[in-house]
Amino acid sequence: MQRQGSIGGSAVIRVRVAGGVLLVAHLALVAWITLRPLDVPWVRPANLHPFAGIRADLVLGWPEAARRIGKGLALLAPLGVLLPMAGGRLDVSPFASLARTVAAGTLISLGIELVQTGVPGQVVDIDTILLSTVGVALTHLLIVPAARYRLRRRAEHRRRAAHPREEPSQGRTPTIPRVGMAP
Repeated sequence: MQRQGSIGGSAVIRVRVAGGVLLVAHLALVAWITLRPLDVPWVRPANLHPFAGIRADLVLGWPEAARRIGKGLALLAPLGVLLPMAGGRLDVSPFASLARTVAAGTLISLGIELVQTGVPGQVVDIDTILLSTVGVALTHLLIVPAARYRLRRRAEHRRRAAHPREEPSQGRTPTIPRVGMAP
């Protein structure tokens, strides 16, 4: 198995650094959005029953339900791309990458919900964890396999261009023109 350094080492490092920087920036934005104290006159109770919040959103009508559910799906969705990008590996099996990314997204969402228990005005909602996890999985499935395929193909093309196919070691047998004999 080839090491990543042999397939465009500096490109891998640039992708990892860019992924890491974007990941930290996105998580800082998510923390700012979800962990700010809210000054509200009352707070609804925590939702610990799966899909109860989604059902309540659907009762409000399709436009409002689509907005609320879409917001839940989109909050952590960029992690589906940023986590594999920060890893920077091209040779991972698609299932292992999906499982690792979804598990990390779920744990980040769970961590946010647990920290929200101490923030005034913020309420724990199990549906937020479910929607965030689905958003991470969908983003990963839609973008990462195609991007990895394209990057692997590009790396293989560059490797072939750098090392053109050589002739066999013996080469071709030279043919000697026939010379007639003198009388």
